[in-house]
Amino acid sequence: MGGKNPTIVLKDSDLDYAADVLVNGAFFSTGQKCTACSRAIIEKAIYDPLVEKLLEKTRKLKVGNGLEPGVDIGPAVDANQLETDLKYIEIGKKEGAKLLCGGNRLTGGAYSKGYFVEPALFAGVTPEMRIAQEEIFGPVLALMVANDFEDSLRLANCVRFGLSASIVSRDLTRVHQFVNRIEAGLITVNLPTAGVEYQLPFGGTKDSSFGMREQGPQALDFYTETRTVYLKYTQ
Repeated sequence: MGGKNPTIVLKDSDLDYAADVLVNGAFFSTGQKCTACSRAIIEKAIYDPLVEKLLEKTRKLKVGNGLEPGVDIGPAVDANQLETDLKYIEIGKKEGAKLLCGGNRLTGGAYSKGYFVEPALFAGVTPEMRIAQEEIFGPVLALMVANDFEDSLRLANCVRFGLSASIVSRDLTRVHQFVNRIEAGLITVNLPTAGVEYQLPFGGTKDSSFGMREQGPQALDFYTETRTVYLKYTQ
């Protein structure tokens, strides 16, 4: 149940709030949630000022032991995941995306006790790039420019995954259009993509689904083996 989860940010959004939504969804839990945001699709009219705010907030994030006060981002779960994170950061650079900040492994001192990497922001990401198509499961966010709402939907849906997606907007008409047309099983509005409510169904579409839903009332179906019995009563 992988994901390449998008957050669409429309031009009517509050930029500070939108930046917080993106940072939370992409980098908290070190990006190690299947619902974490890995693509930020931003309308062209607000792209530059929003990226400035994202850079400012991302550079302030503290990486370290997640049990210590003040730490925002903990380590990768193991050496293999760290290797994956660093591999995709290099792939992004080789494919022509621009690394705006982060992406370095942190070593020495307290960092020697875990697998730490700086949160990475990539600009100039296009749909065919691997960092726009493949799940990384780490603190790597691909920034993509959309001409308008229709273009943002096209970019959001042009991957094989469909687990979670979010939109940041104050335009309820656009929000309802997004809800109806986005190819995802979990949809949030003005909230990060990452998050879960255990009383509600959980699951995706496309390659992020095998048909069933976990959690909520559907969990009964998930764990139920249905059998059909035909019986004729005779004396």
